[in-house]
Amino acid sequence: MTPRLLASRGHTLLEMTIALALGMAIVSASLALYRAQRAAFERATDAARIHDAGSVALDVLGQQIQMAGFASKLGPNVDAAIFGCAQGRVVGAETAASCEALASRSDGVQIRYSADVVSTWASSGGVPTDCIGQTVADAFVTNRFYAKPSSSSGEPELYCEGGGRQAQPVVEGIERFRVTYWLTGTPAALDATAVARERWRDAYAADICVLVRGFATQTKRRTNYVDCSGAPAFADDGRARQTFWRRVAIRNASTGASGDAR
Repeated sequence: MTPRLLASRGHTLLEMTIALALGMAIVSASLALYRAQRAAFERATDAARIHDAGSVALDVLGQQIQMAGFASKLGPNVDAAIFGCAQGRVVGAETAASCEALASRSDGVQIRYSADVVSTWASSGGVPTDCIGQTVADAFVTNRFYAKPSSSSGEPELYCEGGGRQAQPVVEGIERFRVTYWLTGTPAALDATAVARERWRDAYAADICVLVRGFATQTKRRTNYVDCSGAPAFADDGRARQTFWRRVAIRNASTGASGDAR
């Protein structure tokens, strides 16, 4: 008896269409999940870089402002220990400094203290250095800080100008910073424009705020943030922004505070 051959049966067009549709749905869902995970990773990475930049900038500015007016036991008193500019950088002679407007609207600050191997990082030859590693031959270190976009990359950076009048970036991502000053006898911190020249010697503390711009363009939409004045702000470039604050005492102020800064 001849074995009966079983007839093979193919898929219908409807079954094939359903299978393709299911396959495309699975692929689309997988791509959407991948894109969402990648976007979340990029946002987290950018947030971490923003936090690092803000922390480093506050450390740099805070440490320098704390040092303002320091004089070693053998050194002379430091004149014009701290001087600030609102929305501008410090220019001119150290003891007769003035302000030059900045397009970035960042504040600027000049800090002076005794130049020795205790208050600065010494060079390989044992010579005191300024904020960018240049050797200092004078009795005092003079460091000037401000923020502006880089002329090469366009990215905002915190700059320090040392005694040799050469400015170099020290922290990337700092779009601007603001410093207000606590003076003996004043009930609140003052903007630099409200401090008379002869009153800078009365500064005993400073409030520092740095505004950090994100490093990655996440979306082409408005991003909201709070600026250094505490007011709501927004940007249309798709970059995240965040402000960081710190209050520091000027440890070597010639006059102490009449009360605690609040």
